[in-house]
Amino acid sequence: MKVTFHKVLLKKRFPLAISRGVHGDTYNVFVRVEKDGVVGWGESAPGKNEGAKTPDLVISELQKLIETNIEDKSIYEIENIAREILISPCSYAGLDIALWDWKSKKANIPLYNLLGLPLPKTKTSVTLGIMSPESAKERIPLLFDGSSAKHLKVKLGSPKGIEADKRMYSQVLESIKPYNISLRVDANGGWNIENAKHMIEWLSKRECDYVEQPLAEGMEKNLKTLYENRLLPIFVDESCRFSQNIIDYSDWVDGVNLKLMKSGGITEALRILSTAKAFGLETMIGCMSESSISISAGASISGQIDHIDLDSHYNLKPDPASGAKMINGVTMPRIAPGHGAFLTKEPQC
Repeated sequence: MKVTFHKVLLKKRFPLAISRGVHGDTYNVFVRVEKDGVVGWGESAPGKNEGAKTPDLVISELQKLIETNIEDKSIYEIENIAREILISPCSYAGLDIALWDWKSKKANIPLYNLLGLPLPKTKTSVTLGIMSPESAKERIPLLFDGSSAKHLKVKLGSPKGIEADKRMYSQVLESIKPYNISLRVDANGGWNIENAKHMIEWLSKRECDYVEQPLAEGMEKNLKTLYENRLLPIFVDESCRFSQNIIDYSDWVDGVNLKLMKSGGITEALRILSTAKAFGLETMIGCMSESSISISAGASISGQIDHIDLDSHYNLKPDPASGAKMINGVTMPRIAPGHGAFLTKEPQC
């Protein structure tokens, strides 16, 4: 098995501001696995909170893993080794995605078929970062004119406080009137318990479907208080990295949001879905700064997921890969063996 890495700059149409800061152009690491004349593609999006904040660190970690002699081992055995030697989830995600792509290409069937999953039917959200009301008024037509998208995820948790959140959200409500779309909110842990209670009640009167990650990661003990008498469903995102996390707060949330970069790829993502369903929770899949390669992998497992937020590749100029597209509002993988995506150019690191 030959594994090579490609470090590629992802240029964004619009930087994304969330409660923890602004995310602009980023370098991602694309992982190419070749064996028996079959090529599998994966992608790692570096992230400080995910354990590897630079592409060079991602590559270094994956090289360390490859040096353990993974040649004839199963995907599950390789994942176990990665955990044992403390490979960060966002680094391992790239290899895990590539291995699943290779495996399904070797079998000559789409990845969703290999996993026994249906194609997605749920429409994706597109995302609006924290910004001024004036900027939101300008941005919304750019997102929805000529688009089949029907859901907007609004990032709140502004460092300027909840009054700034209210002003922005109120403008969004006004600006979406021509588009027949629904709203959901992601605070990215930007509220304390008092503000979260207040904002959930306020949003419940203003056409919001649900609230995601109202409290910061590490504050899960306060979810119990927030969950009682809640007026909107509560989902966790940063608080859900691995399937075992769900056990700690399963009685205090309505659903969990998985991301391939948080979980280390498809293998653990499938465990998260199974665990969430076992506890009667709804499921969501999101993304970080990713191209259509990892988005295609996410789309390939999203056929049984309740809420979809696979939109980061729509914000690239251009997407360096070819893969999942929006079809009638749904982020749909290409119908082909594997997850259906590939890097269109292959600059070697």
